[in-house]
Amino acid sequence: MPEPTDPIDDDLDEFDELPDDLDMAAAFVGPRTFPNNNRRRIPAAIYILCGLAAMALYVSLPDSPLVNLGTLWAGVVLVLFGVYGMVAGWTLKVEENDALVSAAKYLGFPVGHSAAQLVWRGWLSKPTWRILTYSTEDPPKQRAIVVVDGITGDVLEGFAEPNPEDWSKLPVSDRALADRDN
Repeated sequence: MPEPTDPIDDDLDEFDELPDDLDMAAAFVGPRTFPNNNRRRIPAAIYILCGLAAMALYVSLPDSPLVNLGTLWAGVVLVLFGVYGMVAGWTLKVEENDALVSAAKYLGFPVGHSAAQLVWRGWLSKPTWRILTYSTEDPPKQRAIVVVDGITGDVLEGFAEPNPEDWSKLPVSDRALADRDN
């Protein structure tokens, strides 16, 4: 009796790689830049204009069956939300590399592998860099997480500890993969 064949194995070559139009990472050259947080002000201005238009419509057409108190309340809510968007649209002044430098100065040990993530903090959505970093030894002896203000570059908080990861007990093949990834 012939061996059953798996149709998925036969078609594996077709699914091995991303199509060219989706493989943007391979074509990427140069430093990555994050979009600035102040782009929030564009929709905020639109909300304010629409809210003012709704309030003006309520005032100018008080006897219209199509305009009622809900139009006024919608206008007020849109204006308030737009004002919040203007306040929360901080300009990001500290780039990723500058935040990494601030974190390295704060930690006091030579920084090796690091990852930075842009997050927003508090009700006013202040841009903040969250940085995870390891020391330069192989394997790293310390790891830390530092939060850096995206406007001033000041370190808001940080925590460092001895690296608890122990790669010596991994099989050689897994250890090579772990060393390669770090």
